[in-house]
Amino acid sequence: MSEDVITLKNVWKIFGDRAKEAMSAIEERGLSKPEVLEEFACVVGIADCSFEVKRGEIFCVMGLSGSGKSTMVRHLNRLIEPTAGSISVLGKDILSLSGDALREMRAKHIGMVFQHMALLPHRTVRDNVGFPLQVRGEPKSRRWEVSQHCLNMVNLDGYEDRFPRELSGGMQQRVGLARALASDPEVLLMDEPFSALDPLIRRQLQDQFMALSAELNKTTVFITHDLDEAIRIGNRIAIMKDGRIVQIGTPEQIVTDPADDYVRDFVEGISKLKLVFAHSIMEPIDAFKASNSDDLNSCPRAHHGTDLDQLIDIATTTEHPIVIQDDDNSDVGVITKSRLLKGIQGGKA
Repeated sequence: MSEDVITLKNVWKIFGDRAKEAMSAIEERGLSKPEVLEEFACVVGIADCSFEVKRGEIFCVMGLSGSGKSTMVRHLNRLIEPTAGSISVLGKDILSLSGDALREMRAKHIGMVFQHMALLPHRTVRDNVGFPLQVRGEPKSRRWEVSQHCLNMVNLDGYEDRFPRELSGGMQQRVGLARALASDPEVLLMDEPFSALDPLIRRQLQDQFMALSAELNKTTVFITHDLDEAIRIGNRIAIMKDGRIVQIGTPEQIVTDPADDYVRDFVEGISKLKLVFAHSIMEPIDAFKASNSDDLNSCPRAHHGTDLDQLIDIATTTEHPIVIQDDDNSDVGVITKSRLLKGIQGGKA
């Protein structure tokens, strides 16, 4: 995952009739969000946001209601026009595209899945899934072929001739995902697609989505207000507050090294057992040897990517410290029981 598929640079969105004036005042005087509202009757939706998303990455954007995450994702396919900044998707400047070029980009290259799927009630499941292809002028035989393939991918074969009202909420979300996949887009934008579902169904759809994403190598921006969901499915997470991105990092980085009290409050109740890995809590082997005379030859070995949960299992079988190895099976670190306990308690030793 090296190629940047999506790039945002210093993007602002200010809602209101005096948005341009407000933007100038922010640049000149550094006005805060409340000051912009008071002076210009404008609302700062997102403020100076920048990030890149790699090919094949699931990039989660999360925050509380009103943090700007849904406003953010709608900029990526230009459902919302920014007040300032630049946006590139698949190497194209989204803001410079003409109406026809933008429609083509949305139809062929960017799929979007909403929390409320807005399935067409008078169309069957098959026709709902094939609707993007109909818009593109594909023949019926092709639409049905693609619809069937996508429905198979989301485990809805056999429901092709049903109507949305005949499906459960989870099944309707699967239809929405199949519809987004029908045009085979390189980029998926998902705005809280599973948030209204029961926990068990939600987890099942998360599993299915992660498997599909890996299989199809889709680049995904996934919006959620649920940190557990973001940590479970995201390769990286951006946490937003008041329209700003306050931290971007891997789940491990977010949990073990929160940028401020806001992020710290978010991660306080999160279990670290599957999120913190040996490389984060180990003591470098040279430093350990300098202060200890212990013979490490009889110690158990573990890969530097072993998580806390697995390290605990290893530690219960021995009185020795655990020697950590790199990808070449070279010894690079040591985790003692006290260091392991500190890692469990605080995320890092």
